[in-house]
Amino acid sequence: MSQTIAVLKGDGIGPEIMEATLSVLNALDCGLQYEFLDAGLTAQETHGQPMPAETIAAIRKHRIALKGPLTTPIGSGISSLNVQLRREFDLYANVRPAISFPGTRSRYDNIDLITVRENTEGAYLSDGQSLSDDGETAFSSIRVTRRGSERIVRHAFELAHQRNRKKVTAVHKANIIKTSSGLFLDVAREVAKEYPDIEFQEMIVDNACMQLVMNPHQFDVIVTTNLFGDILSDLCAGLIGGLGLAPGANIGTEAAIFEAVHGSAPDIAGQKLANPCALLLAAADMLDHLGMVDKGARIRRTIRTVLETARDRVTPDMGGTGTTDTFAEALVAHLHDR
Repeated sequence: MSQTIAVLKGDGIGPEIMEATLSVLNALDCGLQYEFLDAGLTAQETHGQPMPAETIAAIRKHRIALKGPLTTPIGSGISSLNVQLRREFDLYANVRPAISFPGTRSRYDNIDLITVRENTEGAYLSDGQSLSDDGETAFSSIRVTRRGSERIVRHAFELAHQRNRKKVTAVHKANIIKTSSGLFLDVAREVAKEYPDIEFQEMIVDNACMQLVMNPHQFDVIVTTNLFGDILSDLCAGLIGGLGLAPGANIGTEAAIFEAVHGSAPDIAGQKLANPCALLLAAADMLDHLGMVDKGARIRRTIRTVLETARDRVTPDMGGTGTTDTFAEALVAHLHDR
């Protein structure tokens, strides 16, 4: 049975890494069909808007999207395209694995942790932000709901069950931000009681940052609110060598969008220097979500093998002398050999 997914190639290096990723998916014979859609700068030039209604409609129809990095056009009234997609489809869970791979410029080995970030409320809401008439004082509000907290914490515990994880750490600042962060922590404690087989830990965010730097292996699944999750997930990417190895999944009840979390890197676009690993790992997470767990695992194993055995084929940021295309070709060759 085939599955059609929406594909947003993205801007800058997006088309290059998307081509590499789709070549690997095709080699796996996943039965996927692709509907290619415009978004970002390409859509702005073609349709006069960065996120056309046709793109939104196709994502809603297929319920699964694979997305390259998008550039939000500069201009008043144009908000982040990623935020727009999260709001449009209520993609409340942002899931960011951080897994060590060989050949990276990392200070640690054997990192394997997941950050689960609430994606739709918290400090990132544009509602409630204002600037005084004299330009001297800025105001913003943090909105955290019981419903939003409950579903993100439950998502983290369910994910821990599915992936045989042993511990969930709720990261907060309830000692100071006693209302919004306090509500999140109260709900996390309540939900944790429903999962007695999974260890529950709570940690203040500043201590969590320090502990991640000092001893990241103590963590398994981290669940937290929007702002803290944004910061911690990038910190965790730094533990494994950077955003070039950082996939992201944005999950809701009606749709899921899988993406490389790094930017569009227009300075190297067209030079075939871009590392496709983040998008490849996002594609692996997408396959897990679609029930093709074995195929997702094959992508991860193949990336690891190529990084270990074909250094001349991988991109310079990974210490190799290859290109985006040679990296993909090496992955496809290895898959065919198996």
